[in-house]
Amino acid sequence: MAHRLLLGQYNSEKEKQHYVVKTTIERYKKASADSSNAGSVSEANAQFYQQEANKLRQQIGNLQNSNRHMMGEALSNLNVKDLKNLETRLEKGISRIRSKKNELLFAEVEYMQKREIDLHNNNQLLRAKIAENERGQQNMNLMPGGSSYDIIQSQPFDPRNFFQVNALQPTNHYARQDQMALQLV
Repeated sequence: MAHRLLLGQYNSEKEKQHYVVKTTIERYKKASADSSNAGSVSEANAQFYQQEANKLRQQIGNLQNSNRHMMGEALSNLNVKDLKNLETRLEKGISRIRSKKNELLFAEVEYMQKREIDLHNNNQLLRAKIAENERGQQNMNLMPGGSSYDIIQSQPFDPRNFFQVNALQPTNHYARQDQMALQLV
C-alpha cells in the first residue's frame, strides 16, 4: 500500500515521479484484478442461478406429478406402498375438509338461530305497535267523528303469525292526493 507522504518530504524530482508511477501501477493492478474477479463472480452467479432453476424445475415437476396423483391420474407408475401412502394422505385431507365444512355449517346454524331470535323480537315489537295502533283506533271510534278507516274483512294471522298489511283500507280521500300510504314491512 502506498503511504501518504507530503510532497516536501521527497528529496528529488525523480522520487516524486517514481512514486506517481508506482501508485498508478498499483491502481491498474487493483482495477484489473477487480475486473477479472467480476468476470469470475458473474460466471459463478450464472452457474448458481442455473442450478437453482434446475432445482425449481424439478420441484415443479414433482408437484405436478403429486397433483395428478391426488386427482387420481397417472397412477400406473405407482407401486402398492405409494398407493397406500397416497390413500392415507387423501383420507387425512378429506377429514380436514369435512372438519372445516362442519365448522362452517355450525357457524351458519348459529348465525341463523341468532337471526331467528332477532326476527322474532322484531315481530313481537311490530305486534305491540299494531296492537297499540288498534287501541288508538278504537279510542278514535269512541270519539265523535271517529274513524276514517273501515276494516274490509277480518283477516286471521298467516301460519307464520304475521299480520296482513293490507287489512285496512281508507274510506275517504284526503284533499292532498300526493301523500304516500304508510306500509308496514
